[in-house]
Amino acid sequence: MWGSRRSRGNDSVECIACGLSLSRSDAREYDKEGDRWERKGKEFEHLCKECHDDLCHQPRNELEGLLVDIEAGRLDEREFLDRYARAVEERYGPLDYER
Repeated sequence: MWGSRRSRGNDSVECIACGLSLSRSDAREYDKEGDRWERKGKEFEHLCKECHDDLCHQPRNELEGLLVDIEAGRLDEREFLDRYARAVEERYGPLDYER
C-alpha cells in the first residue's frame, strides 16, 4: 500500500534555519502551514534537531499569510517589526506589552 518508512531516511536534506546538511532520518519536518499531519500534496522543509528545539511550538494560524501580506522577506529588521506590530493590531486588536 504505502512505501516503506525506512527508505525515507536515506536522502540528504538541508536545515532551513542554519543550512546544515544532514540525513532526512536525522531531521525534523517543518510545515509552514503548521499542520504536518495533513500530508496530501505537500513538500516539507526540514530542520536539524537543534534548530527544531529552538522553535516556538505554539499554534501559528494565519501567520504565514500575515508575513506574506507585509512582505516580510523584503524588509530590514526595524521595518519588519513596525509592519508586523501594525498588522497584528489591525487584525487582532491592541498588543498587550509595556514599552
